[in-house]
Amino acid sequence: MAQSALRIGTRGSPLALAQARMVRAQLAAAHGIEEAAIDVTVIRTSGDRIQDRPLSEAGGKGLFTKEIEDALLAGEIDLAVHSAKDMPTLLPPGLTLTACLPREDARDAFISRKAATLRLLPPRAVVGTASLRRQAMVRRLRPDLGVVVLRGNVETRLRKLDAGEVDATLLALAGLRRLGLTDAVTAVLDIEEFLPAVGQGAITIETREDDTRTRDLLARIDHADTSVALAAERAFLSVLDGSCRTPIAGHAVLEGDAIRFRGMILRSDGSEVFETSRQGGRRDAVALGADAGAELKARAPHDFFAVA
Repeated sequence: MAQSALRIGTRGSPLALAQARMVRAQLAAAHGIEEAAIDVTVIRTSGDRIQDRPLSEAGGKGLFTKEIEDALLAGEIDLAVHSAKDMPTLLPPGLTLTACLPREDARDAFISRKAATLRLLPPRAVVGTASLRRQAMVRRLRPDLGVVVLRGNVETRLRKLDAGEVDATLLALAGLRRLGLTDAVTAVLDIEEFLPAVGQGAITIETREDDTRTRDLLARIDHADTSVALAAERAFLSVLDGSCRTPIAGHAVLEGDAIRFRGMILRSDGSEVFETSRQGGRRDAVALGADAGAELKARAPHDFFAVA
């Protein structure tokens, strides 16, 4: 690696910083340099500033990436580290997802002081989550529960739970593990019952398409299975993502040269669900994901993706 420092851009939450430092540590180890030679630059995003309403009403997932991507396009940073599930379907022209770290556990964690599992929450208990997918899935499994928006980083949401603002919440198990907060987990939700978000558990690294130096450096730490799985999931999302208000779930698993994918779309109230699955070779990952998305788009009623 050349002596000039690489510059990593990231959000400033404890989880985002932990993930950026993981990338920095792997890059340093892969290229035999000091971690201090790689800078971590904190960039505050619109999603961090907007706390008074659901992000789906303010512009969707891109609010967590826009300012970081602007800095990347301007040459102020060399790479951006993101939670893959926060990435919008379409990237700005000139940017690409170049590498992934090995995926953590993609499951959701149930956290409550009132019950051991989601199914055991008392009637009319209140579940707080900012995720449209989690809201819809909770309503599908337990239509008797109240569901409210709960914003903030992981630590903030846990504080709100302890303060009694909600009776339970759902968080990505991967984030809790990276923060050393698995003691907070009451139960882990089975993927068969509670399908994860596209990209959940994966850390992805974004670069400029024409920055061959940085892309070559990242090739040494790219986890190919995670990148292939993410490509399948994002292909599924790209076919469906006409509205950021549609709950969508998708998860791919690589086993050698084979890939298994399962995708789902839901009504926001959980009253209607469409799902499908695909299996095939890893070289066909993108095509399989896109085909699954096309199937669900064709099966869903014409008003399924309408913006309320």
